[in-house]
Amino acid sequence: MRLDGIHHVTCITADAPQNLDFYTRVLGLRLVKKSVNQDDPTVYHLFYADERGSAGSDITFFEYPGAEPGRAGAGMIHSVVWRVGSVKALDFWAERLSAEGHIVTPAHESLRFVNPEGLAHELVVAHVADEPLIADHPEIARELALQGFEGVRAYADDPEARTGPFVETLGFERVAPDVWETRGPGRGGWIAYDTAPDDQGIPGAGTVHHVAWSSTMEEHEAWRRRVAEAGGRPTPIIDRFWFRSIYFREPSGVLFEIATLGPGFATDEDPAHLGEKLILPPAFEHLRAQVEPLLTPLPDPRATWSRANA
Repeated sequence: MRLDGIHHVTCITADAPQNLDFYTRVLGLRLVKKSVNQDDPTVYHLFYADERGSAGSDITFFEYPGAEPGRAGAGMIHSVVWRVGSVKALDFWAERLSAEGHIVTPAHESLRFVNPEGLAHELVVAHVADEPLIADHPEIARELALQGFEGVRAYADDPEARTGPFVETLGFERVAPDVWETRGPGRGGWIAYDTAPDDQGIPGAGTVHHVAWSSTMEEHEAWRRRVAEAGGRPTPIIDRFWFRSIYFREPSGVLFEIATLGPGFATDEDPAHLGEKLILPPAFEHLRAQVEPLLTPLPDPRATWSRANA
């Protein structure tokens, strides 16, 4: 069994309207599901991805209005790494992000920046045969758009001794110093570990909550057994309606999820209208009258697209 790269990355925001604007208008992703945190249905869970809502492109956010800014530390992911198709695409993003007031830091075939709440992102030129996972956007040509996840970067004190053997048991391969990759039949993705800063991490706005890796539905229970046999402490399988999940912490403390490739976001919405309205899984629909008034009103980010541009 091999995990099929990154399924999604879940983060925290204190400002859903600003978050929506940045990830849809600026970065060009599609809002594919507007729902609630199933462990705390009084707050949003927003999902941004490619046009189809594909695993491998899906960055998600819990909104806790007014949450204090967080700080990544040991046992936390500090950067989300995306693929683009070329150096020309990096030049496009450097210009676009700079025009929006973001500081960009270019390097060889890469570009770093932070979102409005301080969460670090990196764009890298893709050198894999994986399908590009692209969202439509009137201002961003497809050949310049984000193409899904490349990997994530985390902080740890001694990943070689502690985390490396654990993730290798899960089928990850060491491909560079402190970098472990998993590649399944469809996609690949990696996690890199950097030396942890002296300051302790603080969960909050602008931090990553967890990274999820992709599994088939058929192999999901076998993955839970493998995690337990490797010394992890996985949760029971949790039905999130659009996918099924198990959660556990790897030895450095990073929260991992293994999520299934399906049923998918089109299970309860027309694919042409993903993300346009608040969707609650069936088990939460009875809470709509209670939770909807608590959520920050959000526009449909595509409502203003003209037919000519769309």
